[in-house]
Amino acid sequence: MIVYIHGFNSSPASSKAGVLQRELERRGHGADFVAPPLPHSPAAAAKLLEELMRGNRDAFLIGSSLGGFYATRLAETHGARAVLINPAVRPYELLAGCVGRQKNFHTGEEYDFAAQHIAELRALEVDSITPERYLLMVETGDEVLDYRHAIERYRGARQLVIEGGDHGFSDFADHIGTVLEFCGIRG
Repeated sequence: MIVYIHGFNSSPASSKAGVLQRELERRGHGADFVAPPLPHSPAAAAKLLEELMRGNRDAFLIGSSLGGFYATRLAETHGARAVLINPAVRPYELLAGCVGRQKNFHTGEEYDFAAQHIAELRALEVDSITPERYLLMVETGDEVLDYRHAIERYRGARQLVIEGGDHGFSDFADHIGTVLEFCGIRG
């Protein structure tokens, strides 16, 4: 199973999830794709993802931005492998300035992101990583996150550093083969 984990204020309707789902369907693995809509509360999101992993110990994780942070926690607690796309490193610091009213990019749903959510994120941090579990994909033009933080955090992991680009990793489709190969799915 391939589990796509979306980022902050995103959803399973993200362009990367769509590219991934279409390519898996094309390769005959469409039934293996899951992209759950995550609750706004990090504790609730973590609980949902934990429940998903319990029934699928051999799942591969693909996490984008905040989803990369969640994927790291799951990879370390379940021994899974994960592809991280412009992952958030220390999102409890990054999102501290986002406390207040938020709006989902895809659904338009509005909600309150609270200081409690920052504490929940901090509680999900893992102290260390197992580098061989990860494929890190970052773009140097990410306007939201400093890609160098991810390079440092995932030192020793397989890393694909692309000059330019953006936080949405708009050329994700160009790298789908690399992603699926890491997940054990060949042409």
